[in-house]
Amino acid sequence: MGDTNASSLPQKHLVIIPTYNEAVNIGIMLRELLALAPAVDVLVVDDDSPDGTGDLVAKHPEFSRRVFLLKRPGKSGYAGACKEGFRWGYDRGYDACGTMDADRSHSPNDVALLIAAVQQGADIAIGSRYLGGIRIINWPLSRLLLSSFAGIYVRTLCGLPLTDPTSGFKMVSRKTLETVGFSRCTAEGYGFITEFHFFAWRGGCRITEVPIIFTERQQGASKMSKQIIFESAWTVLKLAAQRL
Repeated sequence: MGDTNASSLPQKHLVIIPTYNEAVNIGIMLRELLALAPAVDVLVVDDDSPDGTGDLVAKHPEFSRRVFLLKRPGKSGYAGACKEGFRWGYDRGYDACGTMDADRSHSPNDVALLIAAVQQGADIAIGSRYLGGIRIINWPLSRLLLSSFAGIYVRTLCGLPLTDPTSGFKMVSRKTLETVGFSRCTAEGYGFITEFHFFAWRGGCRITEVPIIFTERQQGASKMSKQIIFESAWTVLKLAAQRL
């Protein structure tokens, strides 16, 4: 093996994008992510989108080099997409793996900020919409109030010391993927975000928040629904019971 220090080797970073019917956005997302410095690879986890999202990924010029695809049978849920993506990245030796939305509400330019936070020692770097003030563009008041209440709800019941505990925009170190087991996370939808943050925090992981700008999608349909809201709320109650 020689005397080469592993920490001196170039680091590999993976961005995981769960998708369902995001054909209008995925091409722009891939182009902007691949232009980043430091360089990232991209894994799209697609739930067999009928609009051909997965087909567009497979036709990308960088497919199988820097762009990869996991195509799942049917609409199988956000949590499963994240878990499979994290396992895929871990098995292939990535130093950090992150998740972000496909609808361009998360700016690819902010990925570099999350990577820098992990390189500086964070186990998880979370893109916060609320750190230092509200950083959300074009949300209706009802959606803003729902999101703000969700943060208060999670902090109060679970004790998570985060301004944005429900943010799905993050970068996670390889060490954290080793220590935070997914078997404890039972939510199928966006409740997985809170579960993962909760178990990482309870396990002593260092979580850093990075201020980002969040912009409401301009194209495509939102995936938010009453079922998602109910599951997320119920997940928080279960975590609160475990905390007590």
